[in-house]
Amino acid sequence: MKFSLNIDHIATLRNARGEVQPDPITFALMAEQYGVDGIVVHLREDRRHINERDVRLLRELITTKLDLEMAAVDEIIEIARDVQPELATIVPERRQELTTEGGINVIDNINHLRNTVERLHDAEVPVSLFIEPDINQIDAASEINADFIEIHTGKFANAISEEEIFDELERIRIAAKHAKKLGLGVNAGHGLNYNNMKEFIAIKDIDEVSIGHAIIARSVFVGIEKAIKEMIQIINRA
Repeated sequence: MKFSLNIDHIATLRNARGEVQPDPITFALMAEQYGVDGIVVHLREDRRHINERDVRLLRELITTKLDLEMAAVDEIIEIARDVQPELATIVPERRQELTTEGGINVIDNINHLRNTVERLHDAEVPVSLFIEPDINQIDAASEINADFIEIHTGKFANAISEEEIFDELERIRIAAKHAKKLGLGVNAGHGLNYNNMKEFIAIKDIDEVSIGHAIIARSVFVGIEKAIKEMIQIINRA
């Protein structure tokens, strides 16, 4: 299981004072040195954290993988086609939300998403769809020729009882296995942290996890290097 680091909230901290520090590009380069397999950023329409300059500098400077999270809107699609990240992950986006609240509904938006996938493929950009661990949504993602899915793990991360945790892990396990049978790559993310990853790594069909907030919050107390290496140690136990 690989581990990509979402650096959005380094940019959130930078933007809080309208200054240039902390620099998310520097953070990304340090993270690569400490062993992450890729860098994830979400270029939102409102640019509340990551901006286009960040994306273009990351494209030039990082040496691992750039995963660009994005809404399926013309402006961002054209930026992705130009920047050519190693992966474009299509996510739902609402201006009012604090963070992405759930998976995209592929079934209800299948024609628009099919067109988005085609436009990105034309620019040789592989595409992932951020979806719930739902067999029907996975089938729809396969139908429109997505290369990957990213399973939304928010319900698992927010589960409290042992029964809830078990049920959500089982949903994710079944979904990941089904996606693999269809030939899709399988990533996962949202709300994963140092505690729940110890259970999550038991799922064998997940290729990669995307983690951001937990790592950045931990780095405030122990530093970037230790925060990243602690997570890598947990993942390597799989």
